[in-house]
Amino acid sequence: MANFMSENIDAFDIIGISVRTTNQDGRSQKDIGELWARFMREGVMEKIPGKKSADIYCVYTDYETDFNGAYTTIIGCRVNAPEMIPEGMTGKSIPAARYHVYTSSGEMPKALMETWKMIWDSDIDRAYTADFDLYGADPVVKTYISVK
Repeated sequence: MANFMSENIDAFDIIGISVRTTNQDGRSQKDIGELWARFMREGVMEKIPGKKSADIYCVYTDYETDFNGAYTTIIGCRVNAPEMIPEGMTGKSIPAARYHVYTSSGEMPKALMETWKMIWDSDIDRAYTADFDLYGADPVVKTYISVK
């Protein structure tokens, strides 16, 4: 198992675009890839009001069961005013939680997929409330897994 840090994070709000998907039959790779393409092509980041920073969050939430069931992916930014959701976008409050934080570096998205495969194959006691990848200024991606 890769090394991780444990971190408590306060609740926060995100606004972005979303898709409902599943990891079955490679569907999430296709759906999330298309969501990223749309995020970039449509300049979604510039349209999000009240951004706290230029960090991009890829949030996995509203789990039907666990990572084998359906879930919602939201790509967007952390915001100050969650009630100001532009038409066609999704707003979500991410609850305060304890997270295991993993760092992916190297060739993307390959390094990130390897991190997720390691998480799926592990016995982490996941909470399945909201997990997310954080894309900041660094050339690394941090993956936050909510734990019980």
